[in-house]
Amino acid sequence: MSDERRLEVLQAIVQDYVSTREPVGSRVLVERHQLGVSPATIRNDMAALEEAGYIAQPHTSAGRVPTDKGYRAFVDQIATLKPLSVAERHAIQELLDHAVDLDDVVERTVRLLAQLTHQVAVVQYPSLSRSALRHLELVPLSPHRLLVVIITDAGRVEQRTVDTPAEISPGVIAELRARLNVVSAGRRLKAIVGPLAGLPEQFAPEHRHLVEAVSRELLDTLHEESEERLVMAGTANLARADLDFTRTIGPVLEALEEQVVLLKLFSEMEEDAVAVRIGTENHHEGLVEASIVASTYGGTGPEEGVARLGVLGPTRMDYPGTMAAVRAVARYLSRILAG
Repeated sequence: MSDERRLEVLQAIVQDYVSTREPVGSRVLVERHQLGVSPATIRNDMAALEEAGYIAQPHTSAGRVPTDKGYRAFVDQIATLKPLSVAERHAIQELLDHAVDLDDVVERTVRLLAQLTHQVAVVQYPSLSRSALRHLELVPLSPHRLLVVIITDAGRVEQRTVDTPAEISPGVIAELRARLNVVSAGRRLKAIVGPLAGLPEQFAPEHRHLVEAVSRELLDTLHEESEERLVMAGTANLARADLDFTRTIGPVLEALEEQVVLLKLFSEMEEDAVAVRIGTENHHEGLVEASIVASTYGGTGPEEGVARLGVLGPTRMDYPGTMAAVRAVARYLSRILAG
């Protein structure tokens, strides 16, 4: 949409409709916004916006409401996100700084995001396959059993046991631990496959079975799909937004219960600092009246993120405020995990 004034009119319609839940008329726009044109011009602009599909008239003689296309144009023109208030930033820091482990961090994050946005919050657990290894520890449990402890840069800790017919000497364990950390620490799954394949040749023949077993356990663990799970909070917020759905919220709740649906939507979203999918853009019947605002976290940038977090709510939402909250929480969570 090239006409700058009509974009201002659309912005005003979106802002008023989000704040009041009432269709917006031309007279209201004149009274509330300094658009610098006559009411007749605004009516003409609204007619053009409606013809282009950016706004719609829900009832005869009613004002106009934004369509999915209108919300998309509004979101796309948001150049900068307003920073969170000092109180909001303090709340994020206060809550997340006191987390004791990864599970606690995720639980605190999802509750915090629901409170900040008044929407349904969703946090994906860090993906092992997209994480880098921070450290790998080998702990002897018996002369023939070894505990493999895998610690990722996202704070995940996985434990696996390896049995071997030959007795495992402390010297071999120490050497294997050192060599494994050299080839794997700080690297992601794709980067360690090759080095691990050549590791057994660096050991005496009688120890190669152990090296191969530990390497295989490490790769199998990183390949597992069990990490693909979500934690949610704030479903009650969705119930309070029931009036924003022309149908019941049942289809939305059903989509939320199917984690595979949300995981698929997360995987399809652009890896931007903040990505937004609006209504029919979700390509799911149960979510045609819902929007998702999401961001990656972990890593050094959006494309390096190990997982996603976000919120889901009606298309009539405060997009600038929601996007700012999602971005802030994702950034802070990334710093917590990196520390």
